[in-house]
Amino acid sequence: MQRKQPAATDRTMTVDGVMLRLAHPIDLAQEWIGEREILKQLLACWLVIDPKDLPLSPRITGHPGIGKTTLAMAGARERKQGLYIFQCTADTRPEDLLITPVLAESGTIVYQASPLVTAALTGAVCVLDEGNRMNEKSWASLASLLDHRQCVESIVAGILVKAHPDFRCCVTMNEDASTYEVPDYILSRLQPTINVSFPQRESELAILRYHLPFAPAEMLALTVDFLQEAHQLNLEFSVRDGMHLLQYALKRLAQDPTHPLSKDEAWREALIKVLGEEALDLEGLSRRRKGALGDQPLPQGLGDFFFEGNDPLHPDR
Repeated sequence: MQRKQPAATDRTMTVDGVMLRLAHPIDLAQEWIGEREILKQLLACWLVIDPKDLPLSPRITGHPGIGKTTLAMAGARERKQGLYIFQCTADTRPEDLLITPVLAESGTIVYQASPLVTAALTGAVCVLDEGNRMNEKSWASLASLLDHRQCVESIVAGILVKAHPDFRCCVTMNEDASTYEVPDYILSRLQPTINVSFPQRESELAILRYHLPFAPAEMLALTVDFLQEAHQLNLEFSVRDGMHLLQYALKRLAQDPTHPLSKDEAWREALIKVLGEEALDLEGLSRRRKGALGDQPLPQGLGDFFFEGNDPLHPDR
């Protein structure tokens, strides 16, 4: 039996007698440049292969600026679906995620559906961006939407929102310290994990060319060489950093044509302004960061009290 869909008009939709004002979708102009396999992994998560099957809601992990949100946008574009993005923060409340009452110009209360609820109602894709910045109380409000129930209850509006069969969701998560620990019962719903790594040289160059087609070839090459060396040293400079670096350098070159900086000089100045003076010496920066993390010896075991480390009778040898 086909479920009756809520009535929709323009940017509003009525659910159980309550009119909701819908969020606006995001433009799908972004393309995925790089490893096609990782896009195929995301698209596989969103497939439904049997009437009893359900789509998966994966978490996309990786360093900031590496293309996690772009990957999700490309997935929505590939599926020809609308896209909504909800930016998660430490102070996101459950009602922010779902439905918020707002005061209209007429003085009456109207109910504003979040990007997530709008995507669920209209059968679009929603990206919960930087999901591990969100607290457990907010995550708890989404548990029923992310499992077989495929619905979420808004206490504020007093309605139950049932997800459209075409609704798809994913969560991006940054690998840094300024985040919450997502509870296990939520992580068990956000499966599988798709990890986005730093791109190979040709892909990184193609990304920079795509976003900055006006950049001279030698400055593009200089930036890619820098980024690739940083990746090899496990430093977290991303292609987004490279774009900002190049943009500033090119603006400085264009600023005063009568007394122009050399391209190398402008690029070096941009490197310092965007990434700091320490970025001038990547190997030194890598050593200092490793030292800050503490290259400490492993904790001693009981055998260390009785045997030297090179003793053939040591239990760990």
